[in-house]
Amino acid sequence: MKIIRIYTTIFAFFALLTLSAQNNITIDAVLDTEKKVLSISQEITYTNASKDTLNKVLFHDWANSFSSKTTALGKRFSEDFLKRFYFAKDHERGRTLIQNITDKNSQSLKWGRYQGASDILWIQSSTPIYPGKTQTFVLKYQVKIASSKFTRYGYEPNGNFNLKYWYIIPAVYDTQWNVYSHKNLDDLYAPISDYNIKVKVPHGYQIVSDLKKETILSSKENKDKTIELQGSNRSEVNLYIERTGKFYSFPADDIEFISNIEDNDLMPEMKSVATERIISFLQTKLGPYPFDKILVSESDYKNNPVYGLNQLPDILRPFPDGFQYEIKQLKAITEKYLENTLIINPRNDAWIRDAIHIYLMMSYTEQFYPEMKIIGKLSKVIGIRWFHAADLKFNDQYFLAYKNMARLFLDQPLSTPKDQLVKFNQNIANAYKAGVGFKYLQDYLGDDNIVDESIKEFYSQNVLQFTSSQKYKEILKSLSNKDVAWFFEDYIQTNEKIDFKIKSIKKRKDSIEVTIKNKRNNAMPISVVGLRKKDIVSKTWVTNITGTKTVKIANDDLTKVVLDYEQKIPEVNRRNNHRNLKWIFNKPFQFRLLDDIEDSRYNQIFIIPEFEFNVYDGFTLAGKFYNKTFIRRDFEYNISPAYGLKSKKLLGSAAFFLRDQIAEHGLYQMRYGINGSMFSYAPDLLFRRLSTSANFYFRPKDLRSNVKQRLSLRNVNVFRERDEENPVETPDYNVFNARYRYSDFNLINFLGYTLDYQISKNFSKLSATFNYRKLFLNNRQLNLRLFAGTFLFNDTEKDGDFFSFALDRPTDYLFDFNYLGRSEDTGFVSQQIIIAEGGFKSQLDYPFANQWMTTFNANTNIWNWIYAYGDVGIVKNKGISPKYVFDAGVRLSLVADYFELFFPVVSNKGWEIAQPDYDQQIRFIITLSPETLIGLFTREWY
Repeated sequence: MKIIRIYTTIFAFFALLTLSAQNNITIDAVLDTEKKVLSISQEITYTNASKDTLNKVLFHDWANSFSSKTTALGKRFSEDFLKRFYFAKDHERGRTLIQNITDKNSQSLKWGRYQGASDILWIQSSTPIYPGKTQTFVLKYQVKIASSKFTRYGYEPNGNFNLKYWYIIPAVYDTQWNVYSHKNLDDLYAPISDYNIKVKVPHGYQIVSDLKKETILSSKENKDKTIELQGSNRSEVNLYIERTGKFYSFPADDIEFISNIEDNDLMPEMKSVATERIISFLQTKLGPYPFDKILVSESDYKNNPVYGLNQLPDILRPFPDGFQYEIKQLKAITEKYLENTLIINPRNDAWIRDAIHIYLMMSYTEQFYPEMKIIGKLSKVIGIRWFHAADLKFNDQYFLAYKNMARLFLDQPLSTPKDQLVKFNQNIANAYKAGVGFKYLQDYLGDDNIVDESIKEFYSQNVLQFTSSQKYKEILKSLSNKDVAWFFEDYIQTNEKIDFKIKSIKKRKDSIEVTIKNKRNNAMPISVVGLRKKDIVSKTWVTNITGTKTVKIANDDLTKVVLDYEQKIPEVNRRNNHRNLKWIFNKPFQFRLLDDIEDSRYNQIFIIPEFEFNVYDGFTLAGKFYNKTFIRRDFEYNISPAYGLKSKKLLGSAAFFLRDQIAEHGLYQMRYGINGSMFSYAPDLLFRRLSTSANFYFRPKDLRSNVKQRLSLRNVNVFRERDEENPVETPDYNVFNARYRYSDFNLINFLGYTLDYQISKNFSKLSATFNYRKLFLNNRQLNLRLFAGTFLFNDTEKDGDFFSFALDRPTDYLFDFNYLGRSEDTGFVSQQIIIAEGGFKSQLDYPFANQWMTTFNANTNIWNWIYAYGDVGIVKNKGISPKYVFDAGVRLSLVADYFELFFPVVSNKGWEIAQPDYDQQIRFIITLSPETLIGLFTREWY
């Protein structure tokens, strides 16, 4: 291995001699640990490696990204609903204060912020920089280090400093400047440079890095020391300045390995064995690492972890400690190995490095942990081991993560710039799809070595050089014995899903004709496998399927024909891939208790017990029969027969929905449904509700945008049992409802409005609701809501106010809301409100309007989650003059829109807080729906 390293070092050296892009950076820095400030004197010798003459040079100053809430980084945090930066104290943020910029002759140079970006600099050169020539820039500046709570890099509460993007660095020029702002994507694109760094720190601190530590100079007073670091051919330098040391190191395959990743109390010998195995594996698969140290930190890993069950608390994790540690180090070391040696634009060409990264992780697991399951040791637990999830291998998680986004219609092409990706794609799905794509290629090419050879050749030819995915494409095409154009044109460049089905089969004497339908518009190949029971008899690859294509395979007493039997292809729907030749049903039925992962070999029906509550039925016990798995399906149904323990009645619901994606943006999806339910609406009185609906969904081309539009058309039929003692005139009714909703939900601004039209036999009404929420730079929040509704005609006087607009508590005649007790006028459950229609909190003398109503609701925070609210409105009933109404009070927003309390203070009724039975005037919002609450935590990912 040492001989190989020597030859590789010599090769890298001569390769670097051909690079005219080499720069030299010298930094003298002094760290003030109390003020969290770095005072930096920096000299940058910049070499013009292009064919153009340059008069300006651009630099990345990403430390200044933390300077305000309105930088690109601040806006990115807001888009991802990360409040900690927006609400941070000013001293927790970071910034760069530039004192002066000169050339090597001390001549001042003009400089400024490039196109208004806070973290990109331009500096005017004192003389033109001709191709192959150099220019020296001398900078003096201070960096206020930001808190690590924003990106995991910065100053930590324990006094340590994790420094990333802490100095000014030249940008890459290749016919144009490759500059872009810091957006918390860990994707700085910087040229190769030689570094000489001196850092003065207090005596109690030490510096950890992967550079050579040359000298340590202590001051006479022994209060501080200067540490000198040197490194060649580096794209960037990270420093870890520690008072409480957590890093450990040991030799691994002739490389010094340095890390502070948690080790689950493993013995040092086990850590050493695992790490040496990882580095040896990478050097075999890629080529020798050109540096003598490799450093991976806990911050690096946590910013890009192995998502899954391994992120559970230690006591719940189902994986052995050795595997847990090894898989974390595998992820972090592989990423750092590629990041330090393959100089690829990580924002615009990230997929190739991601593909190699995940492919190597999958190959490592296959080689050393071939039997490891996706749920680890839980796969052997009685009860759990019956689930299909217990059958899945650890590597299956990569396909499932991508499939989740494809089924949600949120997948994006692998060529999409990183800052345009939905967060789940950016962190997880796109990298996983890229890695799974290499496995797809491997299966298609039929030679396990071709993909491995292409990766190794790509690495060896491009180590420590600027490169791109185009060069990998050229290498793969030269090694492949089949056409691979489809991989780059369809799989990489588009988000076109893979979905084939067996349309028909015809048996001949000695052959079988299989007609395959490609349900998508692409040229991706599919394998056809002939089975005799469970044995693979034949495997045929079919390419260029446009519409349908028929192929012949030998009929060697086959029992089944299956597309992609080994499941190596990331197909979004495998349920139509099976054709049974010996039985009437293609797949047997399978009943499963609780949710499970979809198993395409069976027609699955899931059963789960459900519990609900209302004051009339009490607790209802239901058995829910459904087909929805953890990953959404286009057609879903659930049938839930139930029994009310209090009402002692048979109850329940059923729903059937079909989704149809018709485009990528604009009108992109339609959803059709029919659902019915039967529950109690009053003591000993049942209602039956049947609704048919069609929903049309709209979205912009930018999937990161939170703009959503939906047009809903539905017909609602309600049948209510009559109460002989208190009969209602219209127990049964039918309402057609057309509703348009627009929303643009962001952390700083929220705008939404709804237009609603309803028509029934006895009434027709039109209403509009507008919502606006603004978070100001001083952290003050203002919430505004306007409602206006009018009857176009209304002949419902005989029904009282059942169909009227409500000021504070709608009657909910369409049964849309989850009231704990919808018919209650007194008692605790009657104090539940849902902010709809009038949106008032006080119960006033004119709670309904049978002609028209207009209300305005506002609230603003007094301190943290304590708000002051106020409502005003006009209520108009037939034959009565309009009534002005108002109320005001205090709102406790414990979880906004999900769990809140309202304390009325003053209203038309007077000073409410001083009136008797005040506790009965307190109102509350509560949401018990798990899906609704889960949305709070998933909104930043989707």
